[in-house]
Amino acid sequence: MIGGNPFAGEVSINIDGKRRTLKLTLGSLAELEATMTGDSLVSLISRFEDGQFNTEDVVRLLFAGLRGGGWEGTGHDLLDANIEGGPAQAIRAAALLLNRSFAIPAT
Repeated sequence: MIGGNPFAGEVSINIDGKRRTLKLTLGSLAELEATMTGDSLVSLISRFEDGQFNTEDVVRLLFAGLRGGGWEGTGHDLLDANIEGGPAQAIRAAALLLNRSFAIPAT
């Protein structure tokens, strides 16, 4: 189950049995862009819009969202984590995180 506050750009998912909030902050976006050598945030968003994203895109986005939500784990921690709902839920959470971060929610 995905939750979170859409007006704050938040997405919540269960990771290793604990509810975690994902949010793309300026700092987490800067960290994300730093890992995207030769790529851009606009390209990442386009890949999600076109359904052409890959696993690395999903992991980078989830990691950035977790960091923005206050998580102090590492990339390896995320790769070893159990996301409730599996890869399909991880993809949904990443796509929703982009949507909630860059779209104005309907009131």
